[in-house]
Amino acid sequence: MRMRSAPYLLIAAFLSSLYGCSRDAPPVVETSPPAVTAAAAPKPDPTPAVPPAPDVEWLLHGLNPSETRFSPLADVNDGNVARLGLAWYFDYPTARGLEATPLVIDGVIYTTGSWSMVFANDAASGELLWFYDPQVPRNWGVHACCDVVNRGVAHDRGRLFFGTLDGRLISLDASDGSVRWEIQTTDKERPYTITGAPRIVKDKVIIGNGGGEFGVRGYVSAYKLDDGAQAWRFYTVPGNPEDGFENEAMEHAAKTWGGGEWWVVGGGGTVWDSMAYDPELNLLYVGVGNGAPWNRQIRSPDGGDNLYLSSILALNPDDGSYVWHYQTTPGETWDYTATQHMILADLELDGAKRKVIMQAPKIGFFYVLDRKSGELLSADAYAHMTWATHVDMETGRPVETEGARYVGEATGLHFPGPIGGHNWHPMSYSPDTGLVYIPAQDAPWVYRTDDEFRHRKGFWNTGTDNRPASLPDDSAEKQSVLDTITGAIIAWDPVAKKPRWRVDHKGPWNGGLLSTAGNLVLQGNSSGEVVAYRADSGERLWAFDAQTGVVAPPVTFRLGGTQYIALVAGWGGSLALVGGEALTAGPIANRSRLLVFKLDGKAELPPAESEPLLIAPPALTASADQVAAGRKEYLTYCVFCHGDGAVSGGATPDLRALTAETHAMWDAIVLGGMHWQNGMVGFGGELDQEQSDNIHHYVIERAHFSLKATSPEDAAADK
Repeated sequence: MRMRSAPYLLIAAFLSSLYGCSRDAPPVVETSPPAVTAAAAPKPDPTPAVPPAPDVEWLLHGLNPSETRFSPLADVNDGNVARLGLAWYFDYPTARGLEATPLVIDGVIYTTGSWSMVFANDAASGELLWFYDPQVPRNWGVHACCDVVNRGVAHDRGRLFFGTLDGRLISLDASDGSVRWEIQTTDKERPYTITGAPRIVKDKVIIGNGGGEFGVRGYVSAYKLDDGAQAWRFYTVPGNPEDGFENEAMEHAAKTWGGGEWWVVGGGGTVWDSMAYDPELNLLYVGVGNGAPWNRQIRSPDGGDNLYLSSILALNPDDGSYVWHYQTTPGETWDYTATQHMILADLELDGAKRKVIMQAPKIGFFYVLDRKSGELLSADAYAHMTWATHVDMETGRPVETEGARYVGEATGLHFPGPIGGHNWHPMSYSPDTGLVYIPAQDAPWVYRTDDEFRHRKGFWNTGTDNRPASLPDDSAEKQSVLDTITGAIIAWDPVAKKPRWRVDHKGPWNGGLLSTAGNLVLQGNSSGEVVAYRADSGERLWAFDAQTGVVAPPVTFRLGGTQYIALVAGWGGSLALVGGEALTAGPIANRSRLLVFKLDGKAELPPAESEPLLIAPPALTASADQVAAGRKEYLTYCVFCHGDGAVSGGATPDLRALTAETHAMWDAIVLGGMHWQNGMVGFGGELDQEQSDNIHHYVIERAHFSLKATSPEDAAADK
């Protein structure tokens, strides 16, 4: 669908069904006041006109091919940032996670929203110029591990390129949103998704995909800009050896997989987010994801490093041929991806200038590699770790601790957990300070092999038992775990190999980062703020109440002599879905918006209205055994959208608060797929009646447990 010139009333009218999982009634999309609100125009200044400073755009995902996310703009700086105010905002017609990096080109902001929608807004006023909905089937959301998100578009010569959740790559005319071409990049018989932003290299658009948790084989592909014809494809893990190998790299990789039939369950290794490009070396760098299943004992029972899982790959972008790789996690078994943001820089190391690539992958070590050769230059801990002690500089391999691989017994509290010491949220590198700013976090997990594992086509297949990782009911034990869950900005010195400063947050899953020549670092966070810090010290200088959690990174641009800062705000993503009470910053509502700031901006957000959580469950009639069986099934099928302990993180409905009417429709929803158009598919082909009933019993028990835990009698007992 394509619309022009502020068609928000029409958008709101027909997009009322676009809200994630099932709800008792779809949320109301307000159509008045207008979706865009801006400050009143200032009165003319009688002083002589001064030519405005030249416009500065945000053309690429990471601002430049090196993906530094450092802006040379300093009109907004550490001396005046206290004057920063809202210039305008735009309300999106969805209520799921927003992770996009806006592009700003020729006075237009291009963003993507939930369900892979694309929006074009006037950068100065916020006016909606056009809107495009690729009509992703809502039932495809069940294949999205980490919310129905999208991280943005790419642009080249008046054309936009973006991926859709159901695996398409689409090119639009940037002027009006009309479709130039569209191709399917994935096998629709497999649960592939696309949430990452494409990159442009010369005459090609590069895109990967996701779906490792569901059992797919990863790859990255290049398509011709003009017509979408596939130019090349590089698989990141080998297929069935009996089918032969696509190239020598795959033949070599197959020797590192031991036993089993990994190709049946995919193998994993999806390229779902980060890339970078060095035009001088003509090298494309891609980050490779986790194994499928996570548990190496299942996919590769005889062991092996399992190339090229959890690796940085350097490819020739002209033909997709292999150049070098560095594997951060040999024999990956913990969902430790190397898909995290990569930054290219030139650093003075040991008296010599080195061209480096830097990454802080999930595992907790900050890596500096020579980007010509892949040589390891340094690897030092930036996050709390229990799985490894250090990286052996001779072999490049982490030195693992005893029991880290959960063979036989569970691990106990294992750091980092699956969300990592750093996830997809972009870092930033400032050449002014020489620091890399990391949106870091500590969040443990308990790993244990699922002894009853069977491959479930189209569903999560981690090979791990989630029950030990669920928060305990005992209040003291629970608090001891919650106390270990933190978030922070870490200003990392890659030359000194240590942090320069740190700012602690209330919890994990905070937004990506922007640094500027104005000695600023800007970030949104999971507490619902947008904050500016001094880049050299971490001093907090300014904050704005965004009324919702922010996970996306800010950008900045100058238009008509005015510097703006923009970001999309909307709570969501994997931890927002699964976290439950582990979201130590507290549950927060999703209010999906594009926020744009400038000095002395006067616009205001409308008052944030929220409804209290009303928990009024039916009587619990099930036995303890039925509840326990339901807990196991819930943690297998439901936790990934509805949260640990049935506690919502704010992005999807809280199942403890189901109405009597919804309880009565349980089978129609859970087995029959009554709400499939909202993303809640039916599980009747996977769950039988007894399993569905037991999950229902568990949800009811969790509601009663929550009421008991918050009752005056219980509070008095705790004192």
